[in-house]
Amino acid sequence: MLRIGLLTSGGDCQALNATMRGIVKTVMHNTKEDVEIYGFLDGYQGLIYKRYIQLTPGDFSGLLSQGGTILGTSRTPFKMLDTPEADGVAKVPAMKKTYKDLKLDCLFMLGGNGSTKTANRLSQEGLNVIALPKTIDNDTWGTDLTFGFTSAVEVATDYINDIHTTASSHGRVFVIEIMGHKVGWIPLYAGVAGGADVILIPEIPYDMKNVIKAIEKRDEEGGRFAIIVVAEGAISKEEAAMPKKEYKKKVAERVKPSVAYDIAEEIAQRTGREVRVAVPGHAQRGGAPDAQDRVFATQCGVEAGKAFLDGRFGIMIAQKGGHMTSTPLSDVAGKLKYVDPQSDLVREAKLLGISFGDE
Repeated sequence: MLRIGLLTSGGDCQALNATMRGIVKTVMHNTKEDVEIYGFLDGYQGLIYKRYIQLTPGDFSGLLSQGGTILGTSRTPFKMLDTPEADGVAKVPAMKKTYKDLKLDCLFMLGGNGSTKTANRLSQEGLNVIALPKTIDNDTWGTDLTFGFTSAVEVATDYINDIHTTASSHGRVFVIEIMGHKVGWIPLYAGVAGGADVILIPEIPYDMKNVIKAIEKRDEEGGRFAIIVVAEGAISKEEAAMPKKEYKKKVAERVKPSVAYDIAEEIAQRTGREVRVAVPGHAQRGGAPDAQDRVFATQCGVEAGKAFLDGRFGIMIAQKGGHMTSTPLSDVAGKLKYVDPQSDLVREAKLLGISFGDE
């Protein structure tokens, strides 16, 4: 008898169900042993409090195109892992107990950076853990791609496309805030795909003088409108030079909802143009996965299932150079994959005339 556990942790995304389907189908089709499947509810909280449902292979039918997660998800911050729950429950010991009480042979964890750090901790505590790279932000270190990313880019690109028509009709400048708190993968890709005039991402600090210059240049070339794509974590050159604590204090004291509104106000003041802010928000996490995400999620699930059957644990499934592989959890935990300001796509976007506000 083989017993496996599944959980989805952190922010949701479009291809979680497709990934779990890939795991289960691979395990079921490649072993002669009976398999018991335990799905933990609401991420690590389900593992802590022994909240789970027992699943059958039939429960995974039809999940390839279904967004969200059938198990539910939640955030259990890694920095609070050794802090007891409000009711006094110690998290790590409780998770280990649940794992051992159910006699699990492996825990499959679908999550992003913080969740992967917790998975590594559980691996170090002696549990058989396999992580799968889930995040719309595509910022997980050790893999070229994460599932959820291409679907989020598709949603953001469609949103930018729709803004084009109203921006053109009214001759307005639109500042579109795209998810990306610490890294700018989604705004970069969606901005290029959506025909943005300016893209501001955390990895490339901007100067408002250069942003204004880009808008004025578009005016001179006869453009009736301008599209400014701004990552949630976009940062000015002045802010980037601040000590970290000082910058955090400034962000905490921000009166407006986000940096996009500050940028919009400054553009309006400096240019006299009519400026609007548009925010697709959590729609970027929602809906059905796109075709590429379905394929990649399936590949991740298959590779994770095979790794389990081969007895390989303490790893995260990854794609590198177009090939499916794995990387030790200890190498992944605590690291972010940032956009390289010198990357081909940034260089090509600049040659296309897109401004990143840095020059």
